[in-house]
Amino acid sequence: MASAPRRPGAPPLPSSTLAIGQALAGSEPLALLARRMRESQDRLAAITPLLPPAMRSSVRAGPIDDTGWSLLASSNAVAAKLRQMLPALEAHLRTRGWDGPPLRVKLLGPG
Repeated sequence: MASAPRRPGAPPLPSSTLAIGQALAGSEPLALLARRMRESQDRLAAITPLLPPAMRSSVRAGPIDDTGWSLLASSNAVAAKLRQMLPALEAHLRTRGWDGPPLRVKLLGPG
C-alpha cells in the first residue's frame, strides 16, 4: 500500500507507524468505533430528507451505542424541533431496518 502524502515540512513518520486503515483493521475496538461512526452517518442520511431544509445544516450525527443514538443539535430551537419529530424519525428508521437503539437529542456545546 502506498503511503499517504506528507505535509510539506512535516517530520518523517517512524517506520512502525500504521496507516489508518491498517490500524482499524488490526484493532477490534477501533474497527467497532469505525462501524459505529459509519452507522451513525448512515442513519443521519436516512432521516435528513424528513428534516426541514433550513434545519439540516444544524443537525449532526452523534455517537451510537447499545443504549441509543444521538442527534446533535446546534441550538435549543433545533433540539426542541427534533424532540417533537422523534416518533416520526424513529418510525422512519424502523422502515429502513434500524429497530433500535432509541434516538436521543443532545445540544452541541459551544465551539
